[in-house]
Amino acid sequence: MDALEIKNVTKKYTKFTLDNVSFSVPQGSIMGLIGENGAGKSTLIKAVLDLVNKDGGEVDIYGKKHDRNSKEIREDVGVVFDTLHYHESLNPMQISKISALTYKNWDEKAFSHYLEIFKLNEKSKIKTLSKGMKMKLGIAIALSHDAKLLILDEPTAGLDPVARDDLLDIFLDFMQDETHSILISSHITTDLEKIADYITFIHEGKVLLSKSKDELLYDYRIVRCGESDFIELKEEEGAVWRKHDYQYEVLLPTGKKLESKYSSCEMERPTIDEIMLMYIKGERS
Repeated sequence: MDALEIKNVTKKYTKFTLDNVSFSVPQGSIMGLIGENGAGKSTLIKAVLDLVNKDGGEVDIYGKKHDRNSKEIREDVGVVFDTLHYHESLNPMQISKISALTYKNWDEKAFSHYLEIFKLNEKSKIKTLSKGMKMKLGIAIALSHDAKLLILDEPTAGLDPVARDDLLDIFLDFMQDETHSILISSHITTDLEKIADYITFIHEGKVLLSKSKDELLYDYRIVRCGESDFIELKEEEGAVWRKHDYQYEVLLPTGKKLESKYSSCEMERPTIDEIMLMYIKGERS
């Protein structure tokens, strides 16, 4: 069963359209959602959570239609946005009391545990917290009501490298239960390279690719070559290229299989950032 299935989700605004977005998050996996600012990541997350009215498409969470089972599904989903949606005068202790009324499975001990891990004072008002500490508080809330699916919008933004690494370890601990799943939107693709099983790339409201991370990092290749080799390389399936002053860069989705064919060319495995940049700025047939 898929933890999350997004089918042809569309949301139209005056100057932007989330256009028939479809992909799924298999149960027991982490899906990284990437794309430049304005690509539609946050709009998609809001559509998935039924926080905006969709113009088309459906969202299933553990096989249930979200817009028909919202109360039941709320228990199964932990959500973290880049801002906390609580009044600035509240403190974690007060939030815990509110959450106990909101979630039937609210675990006060688990919440206190995460507050301790994140070094959050239960009596500190939200308005006194830094952006990074507010993010940690949001994550503590999401992890404290026995959620099976976490939906995270830029959860490591504003955190230093050590704090980010600690947080990634917490996400991996959450995934020790094979029924758990995560959809995580992030600009920090190195974080996704550490923890994600799959990557979905959105550009201008459309899905450009949705594949396993291993396929992207181990099967894809970037080839640097002169014009004579480029003429042949650009005809390979799925090739994307950019021209520089003295050479071409060509992204090949099937590059691993083509290493011997183009052994005279400089070829290397790309990072997720490099793949994203090639698709955004490159040309294709």
